Amino acid sequence: MNGRRPLKRAAGVGAAVTFLLAALTSCGSGATDKAPSITAPEMFYLRPVGDKSGPHDKDPFHFSADDGKAHTGVRGSADHTLTVDVLPGAKSAVVLRKGGNCTGSPTHMTCEVRSEYDSRSDGGVSLVAAKGSKPGDAGVVRYTYTDRSGRKVTARTKAVVGEPVVEVLTAKSRTGVHPDAELTEPIVIRNTGEVPVRGLALEVGLEQLEFEERYANCRYPGFYKGHIAVCEFPDLRIAPGQTVTVQPALRLRTPETKMYASFNSKARALDMGPEYGGVMAGGDHGDGPVLRPEATTAEKGTYAKGGGWTNVVLDTYADYSVSDVDLYGDPGTKRTFKLTVRNNGPADAGAAEKLVFSPPLGMEMVKQPMQEYDEDEYEPYCENGAFTYTCDIKALEPGRTQTFTFTMRLGEPGEGTLTLQDKKPAQDWYVGDRDPDPSNDKAVITVHPDR
Repeated sequence: MNGRRPLKRAAGVGAAVTFLLAALTSCGSGATDKAPSITAPEMFYLRPVGDKSGPHDKDPFHFSADDGKAHTGVRGSADHTLTVDVLPGAKSAVVLRKGGNCTGSPTHMTCEVRSEYDSRSDGGVSLVAAKGSKPGDAGVVRYTYTDRSGRKVTARTKAVVGEPVVEVLTAKSRTGVHPDAELTEPIVIRNTGEVPVRGLALEVGLEQLEFEERYANCRYPGFYKGHIAVCEFPDLRIAPGQTVTVQPALRLRTPETKMYASFNSKARALDMGPEYGGVMAGGDHGDGPVLRPEATTAEKGTYAKGGGWTNVVLDTYADYSVSDVDLYGDPGTKRTFKLTVRNNGPADAGAAEKLVFSPPLGMEMVKQPMQEYDEDEYEPYCENGAFTYTCDIKALEPGRTQTFTFTMRLGEPGEGTLTLQDKKPAQDWYVGDRDPDPSNDKAVITVHPDR
């Protein structure tokens, strides 16, 4: 016997596996001590020699160990030993790269480590493809962690040369889509890697859209109010160069009063382990049909590693307007007034506009809108240049207004201007608010003699 419990697979294909010492010896163990453990990926894919391409957001290789002692935050000296060995028959596929406090050869490394060790933060041995190896070559690497009392625990990783590289057909934008209508979106996935995809995870996230139906083999995490679907296909295999299409196509409902929406289609190979940053957990399954990936011929278009966002531009508009302002008083009189911008609808175009305020000559600023940029620290909300104030307009739902309050000292009677201007497009798909009535985009602010 090697003193280990039987291997227990963690949730998810390719997940890290933790090995524990079967039992603690009776001496030297406190009531809160646990068995020593070492955690390493069950499988890890290696980039072929000289090839720096690969999948998107891959979780970097790492492993960790813990002697199980109850610690008080002080990790102590490096008096534990970690050895890493490339097992016989594996050196033609994988070799070791030295890091941290380690010595040895490409097939055997010894590292002096602390009681709690993580290769990600402490440095250590990493795995790389051996020179002359080919995609599909594989070998096993063994880790042995020994605590200061001589207790040992081991773990193993199967290292495979080459990687599955999952790409998703992604359009930058969809235009001409009607509000409150059904949008049908196929999900097309291909493997441009060197080895097969073994199991696939698909995640679809929605912004301003709704799922028209929820699929039986997808989870919908409740925290996101049904705007994310997480679907797994553990038995799916996608050979290098092969393309699959998820059937049926997703059916999405577009918003009634928004000009812009978007969705994100992400996919990854399950045996690559969890995506970097964690896995979306929880959620009930849908009651709709089952999604099934089917082999198809490659479709033309833009494919993105791991997936990407598609922006939806709806066939609607937003009519913004600004109102005249009349002020009365003699020169030197202080007046507080409001500049009001209204979205007359029928849609919310987001933060698409800005207000340019040019006061009448002779007016002097006393107080202007402010915004908090840090705790109890404020700065002017509107940019000021050449006695012109430019104020960003927030996203306004149809019928809503935004008001800017100024206090100024009046000059002689005269007129200034209020002008709504489109913001410069940040993306080539952005069409602004499509305001159909430019006549109400301008107004005047007038200083009159005191009545």
